[in-house]
Amino acid sequence: MKIIKTIAISTFIAATSLLCDAREFQDWSNFRRYHDSNTEVKALPAAERQVVFLGNSITDNWARFRPDFFKQNGYIGRGISGQTTYQFLSRFREDVINLGPRIVVINAATNDVAENTHPYVEDMTVDNISSLIELAQANGITPVLTTTLPAASFGWRKEITGSSDKIASLNKRLEALAKKKGILFVDYYSRLVSPGDETRALNPAYTNDGVHPTEAGYAVMESIIHPVLQDLLAK
Repeated sequence: MKIIKTIAISTFIAATSLLCDAREFQDWSNFRRYHDSNTEVKALPAAERQVVFLGNSITDNWARFRPDFFKQNGYIGRGISGQTTYQFLSRFREDVINLGPRIVVINAATNDVAENTHPYVEDMTVDNISSLIELAQANGITPVLTTTLPAASFGWRKEITGSSDKIASLNKRLEALAKKKGILFVDYYSRLVSPGDETRALNPAYTNDGVHPTEAGYAVMESIIHPVLQDLLAK
């Protein structure tokens, strides 16, 4: 009887694990992450949801580590750890358009370069970001595009090489894209890259792992983006 019970419990645990994995696979874009929060945000006065920050873990951590910056300025964080521009596209309506912001700040592509979901193809990443911009503009939302942050390597994808060159090349393409689309392009990269470092890593003064900013790094980013947004909102 004990053996039967043990087998039954093991089978149940295995089945539950498989079900969780299946649900995770089915929600590839992670719509559930902000499902409840989005309902709450839609009910806020317009002044409290004027800007949405779309991004990956860099944006996700920013909203968690520095919540006052977001709350006090009517900024909404919609970052999801590990995501690529492919996933941004699929959740853009749910996590940006439907919230009715005036502005969306797009910080993207770290995980594209890290090949989290797809082999990295610069043209495809640029096309994805171009589509995000077009979706925003078609819905009366002002897009603000930012540089991809410096990263010389990825701790979770050590086999990826040449990331500094890829990011530098991508940022040139993004600047040209912003100019073509007639939108603002905000440069975090120049202030956050390690000075005089040939590897073009994220400045160790602003990171603990070479990819994600610390609070000091976020303070620098805030000093760059906040005046830009306030100028736009004043128009």
